[in-house]
Amino acid sequence: MQVRVEAASTDHVVLGAPLAPNINHRETVFGGSASALAILSAWSLLHLKLTSAGHATRLVIQRNTMHYEQAISGDFTARAESPSAEQWDLFTRTLVRRGRARITIASTLRFEGRAVGHFEGEFVALGAQGA
Repeated sequence: MQVRVEAASTDHVVLGAPLAPNINHRETVFGGSASALAILSAWSLLHLKLTSAGHATRLVIQRNTMHYEQAISGDFTARAESPSAEQWDLFTRTLVRRGRARITIASTLRFEGRAVGHFEGEFVALGAQGA
């Protein structure tokens, strides 16, 4: 996939990928590559937030939806945004109390400055240790 990190913080993660290794028979991005980049951006955001807060967990995806709005015919990105402070607080309190917690994270696929796809995934953090 040749994924590159364009930005990574506890507020958002932006990953990019070129068309060439992700191309389909129509000379656009293969849907599986687009979905994988969106999942990876969301997972990476959660991983960064959890580790920066001192939580050592296993992080897995439980379910997701992906909506494609337009074909992507060039380099593309996936941007995952941090959940609201309220969602994050509930998630981390549950994680500490129960040793596992679920949270939904969204990511937007972009091509040539436009949103071309939307991902929403439910992730589960398991085995909390620390903070």
